[in-house]
Order: sequence, then structure tokens, then C-alpha cells
Amino acid sequence: MAAKKTATKTAKKQSDTVATAGSSKSASPSSSQRASQKKSAVDANTLSKIEKLARQTLGEATKGNNPALDIRTRTLSNVSFNEKKKIIELGDRTQSREFFNTGMVRKFMQTMLVASKCKNLIDEGKTVSIRQMYYLSKHNLPGSNENTFEDQNESDPIIEDLEVGIDALREELHLFATRKGSVVGRMVIDDSGDRIDLARMGRGGWSIPSIVEPEVLKFVEYKADFILFVEKDAVFTRLNEDGFWRKNNCILMTSMGQATRGARRLLQRISQELKIPIYVLVDNDPWGLYIYSVLKQGSINLAYESMRMAVPGVRFLGMSAFDYDKFKLTPAVQIKLKQEDVTRAEQMKAYPWFKDKKWQREIQGLLDNKFKMEVDGFLTKSISFITEEYIPKKLRDKDYLQ
Repeated sequence: MAAKKTATKTAKKQSDTVATAGSSKSASPSSSQRASQKKSAVDANTLSKIEKLARQTLGEATKGNNPALDIRTRTLSNVSFNEKKKIIELGDRTQSREFFNTGMVRKFMQTMLVASKCKNLIDEGKTVSIRQMYYLSKHNLPGSNENTFEDQNESDPIIEDLEVGIDALREELHLFATRKGSVVGRMVIDDSGDRIDLARMGRGGWSIPSIVEPEVLKFVEYKADFILFVEKDAVFTRLNEDGFWRKNNCILMTSMGQATRGARRLLQRISQELKIPIYVLVDNDPWGLYIYSVLKQGSINLAYESMRMAVPGVRFLGMSAFDYDKFKLTPAVQIKLKQEDVTRAEQMKAYPWFKDKKWQREIQGLLDNKFKMEVDGFLTKSISFITEEYIPKKLRDKDYLQ
């Protein structure tokens, strides 16, 4: 009980700190931020949301009332598919997190603590990873043996709560995730003042950052006819080594598995701002199809971000269940479906965004085959079969799903 009371005091202290700090001067910028002394409109807007949250909380607590945070629930029951927009959206159902409730005060305190730290980051013009935010926010509660956070699995959901609670995305809170993914091709960008030619990035490509908002990343010029997004880094390396993007005048991208927020946001910006067609190449299994679907209409877990992440016009180039016969592959490429694969495929058939007949046929084809395939399986034909024959034929025949 003592720990709960201490947590309550800490929560009030954090909200007081955020509210009163609004009138103080920001910390002097470091040399790396001198070029942007004035806060951007985005930063100013995010700061106002954090300070509004703190003022409301402090005001209610000072009056002796019970402040509460209303946060939209991120559950499947509160998610729906918008048929018109073709994206997954989070509903309006909320859960209340009350200040004077011993069962909720810990998360209330954590939310205000993270909000306070994010305000400091914006004031100082700095960014940290979500892992670093965990360490920035973790400390022992005075007079108790309890920590503000026990591990990162506890702090990450709080960051998401704050995003949803004040309608400010992680990137706007100056938080980033680990870099994951590469890009190479016919495009020149401006990354925080540095002009980068993506056609001169060598075998590794340009590393996709977590924050790719217009304030820090601008498209200077491009000559590409399309973008090819591939699931695996090994496939990206094969295509890059073979000069696929040069021969086919395109941009090649990978996120090394499930696409990161940075990669998804970058793809959406390219699609909306540059109107370049985007094709996706993934393994022929339920998980590959899911990677594609997340790019296309968003994910259930991050439904509140679909408007800034989803790319409804993205095209599924393969690998298709029907490629086995179409390209005369051998039994060497077959990987027997496990029960979890079958269960996942059946679940996906029931998703409203896969209800179209062509998608029902594709998923059923996977189940009927009773095996899955990896893109790497094309090596059984030849080392560069995917580069020289498979993808060119798919593009030439317009053999893709949308």
C-alpha cells in the first residue's frame, strides 16, 4: 500500500513538472541542432498536447477531483476495416485510467512520466530509442522497493498509450525504433540537410531510419518507374548484386522481415507524394501474406496509425501459390505446411480485407498445395533466375494482385 501511495505522489509530481515547465525556456541546443533553433510546427503542436494533458490532470487533482485519462482500447474488438479507405482503423471505444485508483495509478504515473520525458526531448531537439526511453524513465520510487518500470515490456505499451491518448505519434514524441532495412535505386533524398544519392550506396544500400517525416527527410529527385519491396535481406542482396534496379529503372527496398514503422511510413510517403507504383515480393506462406497485408491496409496492433502507414495501392507480385506450376519448380522447394500455418491461413481467409475472390483463391491455393515456398527456392532454377526471369516476367505479364 505504501508503494501505491508513493506512486500516486510521483504521478502528481510528474504532471506538475510537465505543466509548469511549459513557461520555461528550452535547453540550449547542441551544435547539431543550431540549424533549427526555432521549433517546427509539428514540435509545437506536440508540446501543446503534452502540456494540455498535464494542465488538465494537475487542475483536477488540485481541486480534489479524480483525473482520468481516456485511451482508446487497442484490441481486435475495437478495430474495423474501412471499405472506402481500404485500411484498418481503430474504433472509439475507450478505457479510463484514473488517478485516484490504486489499481490504475501505476500506469497513470508511468504515462505522465513518459510524457514528461518526451517533452524534455522535444525541448532539447533530441531523439532517443524506445529502449533508451525505458532507461530514461526507470528509477526507484522513493520510500519503496518499487521501480517506475520493471522492464521494457512494461514501458513500450505506455508509449503507445501516450500516442493514442494525445493523438501524437511516436516519431512526433521524438522516439525511434532500431533501424532495420535498406534502400538502393534511382532517387536522391535530403536527410536532415545531407544530400544522399541512393544510386551510390554500394552493396548495403541506404539504411532506413525510424523517423522519415517531411521535416527531416525530403525527396529531391527520382527517375524510378516503380519500387520493389522484398521481404528478405538475402533476396535484396541478390537483386542488388545483379544490378536489377539499374536494368529495370527502379528502387529496391527491404525491411528484413515484417516492415518497420519507418519503412511503412517511407513507402506511404513515396506512394502519396511521388505516385510511384509499389510491388511486394514475399515468401509463399501465411506470414509472407501478412507482411503484404500490413503494408497494404495496416495492422491490428497499430490500427491507430493506419492513416500514416498503410499503402492501399501496393501490389502483390508474389511469391504466389500458383508459381510452383507456372515456373515448373521442383519438389525441392516444397516446405510442408504445419498446423499453425493452416490455422493462420484460415484466419486470414476470414479477414474482410481478403474477402475478394482472387485473394480467396490465392490463400486456398496455398492450403490445397499443402506446402509453402520461400523466394530463395528459385535458386533451384539458377542463381539469378529471380532477377533475370521471374520478376521481369511477372511485371511484363502484369501478374500481380491488388
